[in-house]
Amino acid sequence: MAKLAPSTPNQDPEMVYRLPLVGKGGKNRRRGKNENESEKRELVFKEDGQEYAQVIKMLGNGRLEAMCFDGVKRLCHIRGKLRKKVWINTSDIILVGLRDYQDNKADVILKYNADEARSLKAYGELPEHAKINETDTFGPGDDDEIQFDDIGDDDEDIDDI
Repeated sequence: MAKLAPSTPNQDPEMVYRLPLVGKGGKNRRRGKNENESEKRELVFKEDGQEYAQVIKMLGNGRLEAMCFDGVKRLCHIRGKLRKKVWINTSDIILVGLRDYQDNKADVILKYNADEARSLKAYGELPEHAKINETDTFGPGDDDEIQFDDIGDDDEDIDDI
């Protein structure tokens, strides 16, 4: 054990020892990530006033830009229950609640994981062009068909270099 200098002049320097730390850390120790991914939850379908969407861009401050599958791009607000608990990324499939008074804004109700999104697509709830678990969020035919020209001779020998 490490020896410390005596706290008072009358104590013998050989008798003072550092006590071992007994605590387990502060409040951050209790904030560990609790994984509940393994248990299955019931698949939630959309109701009136709700729409499926795919996240296009994270804007920060609890907001994101999403392309709803009804063809409208909306600014979405992540509600308090999901904030800091459910992490939403670009190209995730979400369920949004539409606003009666603002058509271009919505509120995020639920984030679907990849398995749930595949199930929704299999049930026909999501359109066929919806891409799941991919970073590219464009629809069909949006890709720039890039063609490369073959420049140079493929028959080059390594000894000629």
